[in-house]
Amino acid sequence: MLLDDLGTPFTPHGAARRVVSLVPSLTESLAETAPELLIGATDWCTHPAELRVRRIGGTKNPDVPAIVALRPDLVLANEEENRLADLEALRSMGVPVWVTRIRTLEDAFASLRRMLTMACGLPEPDWLAAAERAWPTPRTTGVRRAVIPIWRKPWMVLGRDTFAGDLLLRLGVRNLYAGHAERYPKIALPDLLAAGADLVVLPDEPYRFTAEDGPGFFPAIPAALVSGRHLTWYGPSLVEAPSVLGTALG
Repeated sequence: MLLDDLGTPFTPHGAARRVVSLVPSLTESLAETAPELLIGATDWCTHPAELRVRRIGGTKNPDVPAIVALRPDLVLANEEENRLADLEALRSMGVPVWVTRIRTLEDAFASLRRMLTMACGLPEPDWLAAAERAWPTPRTTGVRRAVIPIWRKPWMVLGRDTFAGDLLLRLGVRNLYAGHAERYPKIALPDLLAAGADLVVLPDEPYRFTAEDGPGFFPAIPAALVSGRHLTWYGPSLVEAPSVLGTALG
């Protein structure tokens, strides 16, 4: 019996030939590996840029009847990005759903390998091995302490047990809120300013921080504007992410 990342039994309807993805990272992963299988994706699935499939709403509000009407033999989802109610609704209509759970870089490699080879029935792609080779071991010296906002109004930051936090640690940046009880806590700006950070990391998603909207709130702390896709997506972007992020972090 196949089990997805949450240990939920997965019963495929034969070989995957019609796949809907509810997660931008997973959409890019399958499009890079076997684009002919993709028939549907969310409005937030922006990579690859040339992707031409049926759009079925957002990650948090997918159009379940539209997905069912596409007659997929597999829906790819993530336990953090998608709502359980939507996934259960799809399952109740006979649609096989594979759910990923990713908290660290190692999780990403293992989960993507299982999803592509077991759920989709594909050979392991070359880009996955290239991504594994690209990433260094976590830095132990010269580590900078950082706050990593992901939203404003209210201010929210990376907290405990996050994929992005694990990536940054490998690049010599330690999240000051990695020990927080919440994964994405709301922290008032005065508290962020008093946290003792050497660096503030400002990604361009989910909130689009820019040079005009972000660094000015932290006038005494060096700021690094980084690509949210390279910081938070798990997939082919991981091949170039160490170089892209390393350059941005300085």
